[in-house]
Amino acid sequence: MSDVPRAASYADLPLEQVDPTIYRLIRKELSRQQQNIELIASENFTPVAVLQAMGSVLTNKYAEGYPRARYYGGCEVIDEVEQVAMERAKALFGAEHANVQPHSGTAANHAVYWTALQPGDRVLSMTLAHGGHLSHGLPVNFSGRGYTFFHYGVDRETGLLNMDEVFAQARKHRPRLIVVGASAYPRTLDFAAFRRVADEVGAQLMADIAHIAGLVAGGVHPSPFPHCDWVTTTTHKTLAGPRGGVCFCRASSAAELDKAVFPGLQGGPLEHVIAGKAVCFLLASTEEFKAKQRLTVENAKVLAEELMAGGLKLVSGGTDNHLLLVDFSGTEMTGRRAQELLDRVGITANKNVVPYDERPPTITSGLRLGTPAMTTRGFGPEEMREVARIIVEALTVEPSEANLNRLLARSRALTAAFPLYRGLGV
Repeated sequence: MSDVPRAASYADLPLEQVDPTIYRLIRKELSRQQQNIELIASENFTPVAVLQAMGSVLTNKYAEGYPRARYYGGCEVIDEVEQVAMERAKALFGAEHANVQPHSGTAANHAVYWTALQPGDRVLSMTLAHGGHLSHGLPVNFSGRGYTFFHYGVDRETGLLNMDEVFAQARKHRPRLIVVGASAYPRTLDFAAFRRVADEVGAQLMADIAHIAGLVAGGVHPSPFPHCDWVTTTTHKTLAGPRGGVCFCRASSAAELDKAVFPGLQGGPLEHVIAGKAVCFLLASTEEFKAKQRLTVENAKVLAEELMAGGLKLVSGGTDNHLLLVDFSGTEMTGRRAQELLDRVGITANKNVVPYDERPPTITSGLRLGTPAMTTRGFGPEEMREVARIIVEALTVEPSEANLNRLLARSRALTAAFPLYRGLGV
């Protein structure tokens, strides 16, 4: 062999040398996350160990199929990774079967529909306008185009799910599948009650726990698994894992569900993400994680109490879980304006429709807030009280540059006291 050194290849060079533009933008986003108070209910800060798994050489491997039944060679190690993820997911939630290949929560929902339904079948779910999800039958989504959805909602006065209405809708429409789950409902979901509805009309029951999966794993929200035929979730949000999905079912439906995911809906799985899911499930089984879930709920209650004490109105009058909805109906404030004002003072949140909203989705009368990310970062009740005070002032005082800058300084002081990803290299 020649002793002449091989010329450097772009494959061996770090990102900052190969693509300075993308490297700079990633560093810029890291800085934004470090400096801002993150209150988007569907976001979290995933552990460095998960980031490392996702950034590993597992991304190089094609692995269509399932462990010990692949369409490519060289999958021996990949099989072990995926098997570990499946077993950890089942153990974490007490499930009979888990498919860890779905690329997202919506993909997991699609797989269940594909397995449980025929095109055009009737489905009953929570309306998006009252806190549901677009993959629960929005007309422009695949779910609304492929199946016949009917919807239930919350009571106008209380903001709570009305199980009498759910029963009435189920008796009227006789759905083949009932979906229970939400992306903006701040109260506990009664899976046992939904099981009674499903049994009465002969329907299957599916729970989409994308938002509350971490709370379920942590024991601070009732589990759907004793009651539901199908369960889907994301692995980010309260689970604090990689962006991806998982679907669960009873052992008797495992083969059908697996065929729906592959080859029915997806090709090769993202094994580097599945490795991140495996790490996520391991961490979610620890006492530290369970303590964080308890604190996530406590922080949300404190945030809700302080906001109401400051004169803001909340949908349903509070929260049982990790999120809450501020309701600006009947006022000049809008969700979009509130989101803009909070962004100006270093708080990231999202505008959101509220039940019976008279404003369009691009404006909204609501603001959705959540505590998972900042609880992960280390915030406790005292920090949440300060966050609430900043929010109230940002939305009620004169939005002068001086006032906004003063509030920004207060939010920056909070994040500076709880560093994020201090040793992270890109």
